[in-house]
Amino acid sequence: MSNTGIRKRSVQGHHGEVAIQLQGDPRDPVVVMAHSILSSAAMWDEQAALLADQGWCVLRIDATGHGDSPAPAADVVKMEGLAADTVAVLDALGIPRAHYVGLSLGGMTGFGLGIHHAARFLSLMLCAARADAPAAVAAPWDERIATAEQHESCEPLAMPTIERWFGKPFVAANPGLAQRFQRIAAGTSVKGFTGCARAIQGLNHLEGVGHIALPVTLLVGSNDGVLPQAMGDLQQRIAGSVLETIAGAGHLPNIDQPTAFNAALLRHFERVRNPSHPHSPRKPLCTHT
Repeated sequence: MSNTGIRKRSVQGHHGEVAIQLQGDPRDPVVVMAHSILSSAAMWDEQAALLADQGWCVLRIDATGHGDSPAPAADVVKMEGLAADTVAVLDALGIPRAHYVGLSLGGMTGFGLGIHHAARFLSLMLCAARADAPAAVAAPWDERIATAEQHESCEPLAMPTIERWFGKPFVAANPGLAQRFQRIAAGTSVKGFTGCARAIQGLNHLEGVGHIALPVTLLVGSNDGVLPQAMGDLQQRIAGSVLETIAGAGHLPNIDQPTAFNAALLRHFERVRNPSHPHSPRKPLCTHT
């Protein structure tokens, strides 16, 4: 694990203050990591340490109202605003371009970044995410939002969410890990959760993904409901993209199948660092302060 400490701070974003964590040598190229709804930057602990050891400067962002980021100041949160938060962080740190790794909500945001903010990114690794929200995907969020608002807490959502992510057998076999993620989910602000859930309901990047010209790796767990099929469709739409499927993994493959996920993560960065790859950029320096 990296000996380089984690530096925490906050910057002004589109929705208000955004909490960030920096890890690794500040002279190394930057990798932005974005998490799922009802989670936080903590879900990337193992991968952030791994990448810092591999010569990357890792920038983890807590989405608005999640982790250490306060509830959004705006009344309405949209996917475009979540992308704007990410760009605002890069601007605040003086980072001209970065690589991006996002999972679930973070992956959804990544599609928007690749479509609308491609000049700020060098590659995308988008995990367990779709680019649209048809009725069957959007509808369940209404009940979850109502539950959080009724109880004025995300605590009632925590265990059902963990069981959807990992499956009940994994939760039973890994109680300490399940309890950790349950606490993170329960601690999410209601306004942060409902804002991001409404943003997911308005997700509409599918028609634009064919315009993404960055190096893209898509990754999905084989046990993650309909997402393997959805991400297979996305791979067909994004020219030159690579699809990685993690056998036996659920919605957070970096947690329930970390060895396989980490190997795929390193393959992605080997691919984008390889000078023979047509999209590979020259290695930049992390210029943030």
